[in-house]
This record gives sequence, C-alpha cells and structure tokens, in this order.
Amino acid sequence: MLCAATLVILGMASCSTIRHTSTSVPVATEVVSHATADLQVSQQKITYTLKPSKAVRRGGEKNVINTAVAEALRANGNADVLVGMEYEIKRTRNFFGVSNIKYVTVTGYPATYVNIKPAK
Repeated sequence: MLCAATLVILGMASCSTIRHTSTSVPVATEVVSHATADLQVSQQKITYTLKPSKAVRRGGEKNVINTAVAEALRANGNADVLVGMEYEIKRTRNFFGVSNIKYVTVTGYPATYVNIKPAK
C-alpha cells in the first residue's frame, strides 16, 4: 500500500512539458509601382540544390523554396527573378514519423529587369 501511494505521488510530481505558442496576424500591405520595365530572360536554364539549415526549415516549406530560389539567383549572376520555376522537394521521415526536408532543387531561367521607366 505504501509503495502504491509512493508511486502515485512520484507520478504526479514528475516533469511535465509546457508548450507555448503564439499567433501572428498578417498585415495587409501592398507595394504598388506604375513603372514599366523589360524582362531580359536568359536562354540558359539553371538548376540549384539547397540543403536547408534547421533555421530555414523552421520557417516552413515556402521559406525553404524561397531561400533556394534566392540562393540560385545569387549563384547565377544575381538575376532578379526565376522564370518558369519548378521545384522538387526530398523529404525524410525519422523514427517517430516526423517529416523533414532533406533538400530542395529549383530549376528555371534567370531573368533581369532592364529599361526601367518611371510612370508618366
């Protein structure tokens, strides 16, 4: 009887995990420019593979893809946008079934804005 009471007391006094969450509210902002520009698209298709860090993966799938595109553009002449972008995500699962992004490969044509003209 004493052992059972001791086990109950120890069970109630064991460590517990507290998880705090926060919510974010999107801010409805819009950047508008009435300027016009030409888009000079490269004929050379590029491919770039990113193995995201833990910090990048914490931002979610969209963050991983955006980081891969930014790195691809930086590595291939500092273009402005990636036209005709396609991506492939390789995921791994751990022992508990949690999915992690192992790498993401983006392909597309780098493009640069030229002949930027202000609005009239």
